[in-house]
Amino acid sequence: MAPPAGKVSGFHREGNDWFCTASLPSDITVVVEGVNFHIHKFPLISKCGKMEKMFEESQGIHEAKFTTSLEGFPGGPDIFLIAVKFCYGVRVELTPRNLIMVYCAADYLGMTDAYGEDNLLSKSESFFHKTILHNWKDCILALQSSDPVMPMAEKLQIISKCLNALSMMVSTDPSLFGWPMMMYGSLQSPGGSILWNGINTGARIRSSESDWWFEDISYLNVLLFKKLIQTMQARGIRSENLAGAIMYYTRKYLPGLGRWQSGQQSGKTMTVASFSLTPAAVDQRDLLESIEKLLPEKKGKSFCRFLLGLLRVALILGVNQTCKESLMRRIGMQLELATLDSLLIPTYSDSDTLYNTDCVEQIVQHFMSSEPKITSFSPASLDLETSPSSGPLRKVAKLMDSYIAEVASDVNLKPGKLRSLVEALPESSRSLHDGLYRALDIYFKKDGTKRSDDAHPWLSEKEKEQLCNMIDYQKLSIDACAHASQNERLPLRVVLQVLFFEQMQLRTALAGCLHVLDTENAPATASSDMAGQIVQRDGWVTVVRENQVLKVDLERMRSRVGELEEEFNKMKQEMKKVSKTHSSLNSPRMVIAHARRIGCKLLPRPSVSDAIESTAPPTPRASIEQRPSSHHSGGHRKTFSLF
Repeated sequence: MAPPAGKVSGFHREGNDWFCTASLPSDITVVVEGVNFHIHKFPLISKCGKMEKMFEESQGIHEAKFTTSLEGFPGGPDIFLIAVKFCYGVRVELTPRNLIMVYCAADYLGMTDAYGEDNLLSKSESFFHKTILHNWKDCILALQSSDPVMPMAEKLQIISKCLNALSMMVSTDPSLFGWPMMMYGSLQSPGGSILWNGINTGARIRSSESDWWFEDISYLNVLLFKKLIQTMQARGIRSENLAGAIMYYTRKYLPGLGRWQSGQQSGKTMTVASFSLTPAAVDQRDLLESIEKLLPEKKGKSFCRFLLGLLRVALILGVNQTCKESLMRRIGMQLELATLDSLLIPTYSDSDTLYNTDCVEQIVQHFMSSEPKITSFSPASLDLETSPSSGPLRKVAKLMDSYIAEVASDVNLKPGKLRSLVEALPESSRSLHDGLYRALDIYFKKDGTKRSDDAHPWLSEKEKEQLCNMIDYQKLSIDACAHASQNERLPLRVVLQVLFFEQMQLRTALAGCLHVLDTENAPATASSDMAGQIVQRDGWVTVVRENQVLKVDLERMRSRVGELEEEFNKMKQEMKKVSKTHSSLNSPRMVIAHARRIGCKLLPRPSVSDAIESTAPPTPRASIEQRPSSHHSGGHRKTFSLF
């Protein structure tokens, strides 16, 4: 049917009413979301199958003017106005922003080719397939504007076709499908060439970067973004690229991640002025719960840090328990890649403790439960140093020791929680217990900066001993043993145990070293290997070498002392000889003999001589001289001759 008589120059609005500027009065009123369209029946039913059917059904109603309401019209009054203009033969413009809504409206009104050649539905479908699906930027704009008609667009498979087109473009050269909207701003032409002062230089933009599409798809809402990632996964896009896109999208709409992801995301990319998009309005809690399900099973330092930041935000937003459990499981599978600062998750609830130790303990439990899966492809080994899982396990043990030392200063941290954190890992995971000793020392330590009392003054000696029993003193290094033996904060029983094991380790190390020295030139045996392992353990090899040097120096000192003793004995004998000679020359008998030799007579004085003889040392010579003194006849001659 032809349009009504009278030239239509356009439409004008008066409040909530739209009128057609024609010479004939309107004979039908269509209400769309409270807006009244006063139009004519014949141009409408000539193009719209739905309107024709509604008019036929109302033939039995005798009214001066036909009035109908279109409930749930896709796109609202603005899109209905486009459909009405098309029915009146007015030229309408299809753009990426309105195409999906016009497409759905044409399908709703039944504007097929059966009601006129090249009707609105066929025009929309042609523009969609020939233009939208072959251009990256148009596809993004069309998807962003599809939110009001999402259910109907999905039913018509418009959304799935757009998502498949984007997935195909991501996996190929983007310059073939239209330049990336946000990559180079206004410096690039729609053909993909670089512009200089508005002049096409002919130079092509390199599209080798795999993240050129991250910024563009970040303007989609959560539902469309989720569907796009799932479509890309089905197409086989690399999980690393998908993870990067998810991380980019999440950081954009969860600003709290920026505190723990410093340096991870570059500055904002320049936007194209003519296609500036507004960020999607998202619910952060819904976003986080949806994003968590999209995350691939990926391991990496940056990805692990991202997961820990995501867990912090999840605790703040109060997401469901399933989402939190899944995040902790993902973190536990790669806990060896985590850092201490990212693991220090504050408590956001009413708990007394500063840090969320319960969350970290659950992460460690997930790590331990994932260990068998990691090691199932390798043969079991009893030696932790050669076991495939010993590397991650040792790293996690060191990380946990540092974590416990960091949270140990919290005055509200209970001994039971501290013990559970330590016992979350098996005893074999720690080759050295220095970190564990340091954590307990901090837990017992006095704060000298603010106060003089203990950090945990309510701890009894028995509780301290129970905590110290978690330490294997045989796994303490020499420095830790030296510190512990002089630590006044430790119970006396613990200090004695440290000293005992220190002596035992020193003896074992010395014995092993001597055994290795004895069998140095002999073929290697199992016992010598064991001794070598004992000697090389921790820092005790230095002690063994120092004791070897001390032993050699001691032997030298002993020999030198022996030499000095011999010299001393010789000197002592010489001194005795000299003292004997001097005493004999000064004796009275020698004076009397000398006097007789020169012819002098001296009267003997028995009392004096007896005193002299009694005070003289009991030398062999004196004993000989005492014998003739008892005889008065010939005694002087014998004594003289003997002398």
